[in-house]
Amino acid sequence: MIYATKKFSVRNFEGDIEIPAQKIDSLFRELLGSEQVKTVAAEIRRRLGRELRPYDIWYDGFKARSSISEDDLSAQTRRLFPTPDAYRQQIPSLLCKLGFSRDNAEDIASHIVVEPARGSGHAWPCVGRQEPARLRTRIAPTGMDYKGYNIAVHEMGHNIEEVISIYRIDHYMLRGIPNTGFTEASAFLYQHRDLQLLGYGPQKLDREAVLDAFWGMYEIMGVSMVDMQMWQWLYNNPTATAAQLREAMLEIAARVWNEYYEPVLGEHDCVLLAIYSHIVNSPMYLPNYPIGHIVQFQLEEWLADKEGSEWAKEYERCYRLGRLTPDQWLRQAVGGQLSVEPILRKIESLGI
Repeated sequence: MIYATKKFSVRNFEGDIEIPAQKIDSLFRELLGSEQVKTVAAEIRRRLGRELRPYDIWYDGFKARSSISEDDLSAQTRRLFPTPDAYRQQIPSLLCKLGFSRDNAEDIASHIVVEPARGSGHAWPCVGRQEPARLRTRIAPTGMDYKGYNIAVHEMGHNIEEVISIYRIDHYMLRGIPNTGFTEASAFLYQHRDLQLLGYGPQKLDREAVLDAFWGMYEIMGVSMVDMQMWQWLYNNPTATAAQLREAMLEIAARVWNEYYEPVLGEHDCVLLAIYSHIVNSPMYLPNYPIGHIVQFQLEEWLADKEGSEWAKEYERCYRLGRLTPDQWLRQAVGGQLSVEPILRKIESLGI
């Protein structure tokens, strides 16, 4: 599929993301059309004891937290983090649990401000070396529940990358990361370790984590493909009304579903992939999530045999590489290039 005009392609892909749209589309289709999808779906079907339905695209039974009561987790997080400032004060201790030295953790935390969010939560990067990175998450008057905490750890992963890639970079003009997907990868790395930070033991790249990573990619790649195709349609139909855009969007979502999801989850012409508000509200943001998941998995494999201070030092080394091109960053970080082959091979090796 050719994605719209040169203007569209250059600005969104070859400019900001620095990966051609055709390559991104090819990566998504490689995973979505793989035999591994059927393998993992069969495992989910076995665990649920029934045929899969469209909403099983959000199956989260592979996650470590699925065996722990969310009420218990929320009681713990409310006690630990009753206010935004309470979370900010504990950032150094949280980082120390992952292997950062106390001095290093305190220095990173000194550049992060924690504030209550009006929405679900987000991170705002440092502006030069003057303004702090900002972490925002939902915090109720009764304290931070587990969902708010899980979001906070994700946003903290953004903030840590933002601090390291601007304050620890060798040359200021190389500050940052290759594209937004690479900061999402950092956020996912930390979010995956949210229970470890609460004292539930190390969260590693074990069998369940691999399955969870794969199924998460399967879900978000379809949504991202819909996003890309919708914006192409809009560029090809610049005078479209809101009603026409809505109809086109539903047709695109149904088409992608029928090709890659109906054979696994059933229901012809399902429009579930059109559910994300990001698609119109945040133009062309969604492809950053699957790119982030791909990068995260490659980082997780690289970091899998590293613990404590070695893990922290290696994470920092990667995020001090700066704003290189995506493949060059990955070559220097983990010795590879952006690819879904690592996770496809890992799923195959599980022998499900």
